[in-house]
Order: sequence, then structure tokens, then C-alpha cells
Amino acid sequence: MTSSISAWIWSERFWLPENVTWADLERPPPGAEYPQMRHILYALPLAVGVFLLRLLFERLVAKPCAHILQIQAGVPRQAQPNAVLEKVYLSKTSPDTRQLEGLTKQLDWDERKIQRWFRVRRNQDRPSMQKKFCESMWRFTFYLGIFIYGIRHLWVSPWMWDTRKCWYNYPFQPLSPGQYNHYAAELAFYWSLMFSQFIDIKRKDFVIMLVHHLATIFLITFSYANNMLRAGTLVMCVHDASDIFLEAAKLANYAKYQRLCDGLFVVFSISFFITRLVIYPFWIVYSVLVESWEIVGPYQAWWLLNGLLLVLQTLHIIWFYLIARIAIKAIFKGKVSKDDRSDIESSSDEEIYSSSGKNPSQTLKPKENSHNGNLSGETH
Repeated sequence: MTSSISAWIWSERFWLPENVTWADLERPPPGAEYPQMRHILYALPLAVGVFLLRLLFERLVAKPCAHILQIQAGVPRQAQPNAVLEKVYLSKTSPDTRQLEGLTKQLDWDERKIQRWFRVRRNQDRPSMQKKFCESMWRFTFYLGIFIYGIRHLWVSPWMWDTRKCWYNYPFQPLSPGQYNHYAAELAFYWSLMFSQFIDIKRKDFVIMLVHHLATIFLITFSYANNMLRAGTLVMCVHDASDIFLEAAKLANYAKYQRLCDGLFVVFSISFFITRLVIYPFWIVYSVLVESWEIVGPYQAWWLLNGLLLVLQTLHIIWFYLIARIAIKAIFKGKVSKDDRSDIESSSDEEIYSSSGKNPSQTLKPKENSHNGNLSGETH
């Protein structure tokens, strides 16, 4: 039964063009090597190494930079200890009306006081500005490094300048060390991001980013197994290019360099438009959709890959609409719009006081950067 399931998953009719078998790909010419699925499995232990490298980087590089820029970790206000509310919070961070009514009767608290308790408790779990700075600095460093590495190898590759060469002699295209290293690094990075989500403080976009990371891992693995490395490296480089400016804008935002943040965000918007709404559809997707049809011909995996690339392009259009709105505000109003992903929720002058009976003048409110931008989401 196991062999039949394996045969169904790795069906040659699905994965390979007509008249090509897996056995053909297991016999490369002397001195050459074709991609094998077992190669990509090395990305899993490598992801652990990337995660450990991230921890060292944040501690030894990013945190000292944050201190130089006077970005403090900050201590969030602590909610008044309450076992009943804490139990509810662990199951649901924002109780509904029915739960609020029940808690009101159980604790003999008014509803607004319970709502304020949950507001302060949620803020207590939110990452500090310093932590967000360290995370963005790690991503900025990775995107910049992997983009330079990728473009360095693509620059001397003939298929970068003539995308039809992505499909000549396909799928019998040898694997180069540069292609393998690029794929392994990208895949390990996204595996590490996915694993770290379960360790880091959970954010509002936890599910969205989990789906994003899984989809990215699937696309990278899919293109490697199908030996579409030439087109795959082009796609990865195009996406990494604009992410560099996004993370740079976030760093400027956390450091409270608002003009620099606004400028970088505009640069990010322009680079996003050029790379994902011009180069990606009219150069890469055109090659995978039209040129590969002419040279190789369609097959089942070909339809799936092109479907995923077109879905990704649809997301690019939606994302650019949202990005453009923020960029226009940055240009005409002098600051980007407020970030609703991980900033502290404001409760105005409504605070939770401990049983010691503090009044508003005795309670310290958390200071927030009034110019926080909507720069905390991924744009893949």
C-alpha cells in the first residue's frame, strides 16, 4: 500500500513532461547532477541552524544597535492578577458579549472594567519595540544578503537575459552549486520563520503568516522537485528585492526617524510596483506560461505551477493597492498610517488599577510612537 501511495504522489504523468521518466533524471551526464528531492531535505536541519543564527544575531548585533538608537525594550503594564480572567484569556483573548455578562456576574465587576483588563492583558503579550526592531533587522540582513548572492549568480546566467533559455533542454538541466545554495538558504529561512512563530509571541496575523510561510515552502519545494530552478531563482530574486526596502522602512520607523521611514516606504512602493507588477508578470510569468508552452509543452504539474503563479500575481495587485494608499498618505500627510498589527491598544484614560487603589496620576501609561507605520506585515 505504501508503494502504491508513493507511486501516486510521484506520478511521472503529473510531474514530468511527456516521454520523460524519473529514471532519466537519475542518469545525468558525467560531471553533472540533476535536482533530487532528497537534496532539499537538508534544509530542515539547516533551518534549525538558521534559527540559532537568528538568536545570536539579535543578541549580539541587533540589540546593541537598538541600544545605540535608544530603542528600549520597555516594560508593559501588568494586568491585575485574576485567575478567572486569566483562564478565559488563555482560551479567548477578546471575550464576546455573552462571556462578558457571565464574568460580570461572577466577579461582581462592571463590564467596562473587565474589557479594560483584557485590553491591558493583550498589550502585555505584545512584542516590545526593541523586539520588533531586532526581528526586522534580522529579516533585512537576510533579504539583503540572499538578494546579493542570488543576483550575483543570475547576472552571469544566460537565462536572466533571455528567459527562453530557462526551457531549452528542460528538464535535463544540470544543478549548479549556486542554484542549490540559493534554494537551500531560502527554504531554510522560511522553515525557521514558520517554526519560530510557535515560539515567539503570537500576533494578530499568526494564521495569515503561517499560511504564507507554508505556501512559500510549497512553491520552493515544488519548483525544485520539478527542476524549474532557473525560473525559480528569478522569482525568488524578484520578491526579495522589494522586501529589503520594506524592512529598512520598518527599522527607520522603530528608530523614530519618520522622514527616513516615509522615504523608504515610498521607495519600497516603487520597487514593489516595478518588480511585482512589471518584471514578475511580463517577464517571468510570461516565460513560464507562454515560452515554456512553445518549447516544452504543457503537462499536469505545469498547469498547477502556472495557476499558483497567477494567484500570486493577483495577491500582488491587492497588496499594491493597499501599499499605494499608505504611500500616498506618507507623501501628502508626512507620515504613514497607524499600524494595527502589533501596536499597543489605547484605552485613553481608562486604566486598570490594582487593588491598592492607584489613581490616574499615579499610573504610568506606556509611551507609544505616534508615527508608527503600517510596516509590520509580510508582502510575499
